This record gives sequence, structure tokens and C-alpha cells, in this order.
Amino acid sequence: MVTCFLRYVVDPYKLDDFETYGRMWIRLVKKFGGDHHGYFMPSEGTNNVALAMFTFPSFAEYERYREASMHDAECQEAWALAERTRCIVSWERSFFRPVFSANRA
Repeated sequence: MVTCFLRYVVDPYKLDDFETYGRMWIRLVKKFGGDHHGYFMPSEGTNNVALAMFTFPSFAEYERYREASMHDAECQEAWALAERTRCIVSWERSFFRPVFSANRA
């Protein structure tokens, strides 16, 4: 299992556009077999950082999703929205593996 953690620097004047973008990707990650844990929008404090996390059963499955998304019309539409609105200033992507309690089956 691998979880992708995304940290976005967003334009604080375009949060509605970014939220629309995020809602699109939640469904798209699920479409390709991932489990999306949501987008987390700025609230109190920093007004230009948003986060997202989603999980795939393996890094290989994540790579298949990345390849398939490059050719998917809905994914292209989501990327076009971000490009057109310029709601994303920059982003960082990291990968993590979960650790569960010893009692977890």
C-alpha cells in the first residue's frame, strides 16, 4: 500500500477554482482504483497551502493510474482547469507507507 501526499501552494484568490479541481480528482482517483482521502483547503492560518492524500494498493498500481490518466479525457479536463485558472502556484508530491497497530489484521 502506498499513499501519495500532495502539498499545494495555491492562489488564495482562486480557492473556488482549486476546490473544483480537487473535487474532480477525488472521483478520478477512485475511477482508476485508488482510495482518495480528500483535499484539505486553507482555513485558519496559512491561506495559500492545500493538501491532498490518496492511496493505491501498490506503487505499481499508482504508476498504472499515472500512465492511464495521461490519456483520459476527464483527467485532461481537470489539468486544463488548473492551467486555465492558474489556481495552483506549485506542488510537491511525496509517498508514504502506512504503519498500523500490531492488532490490525
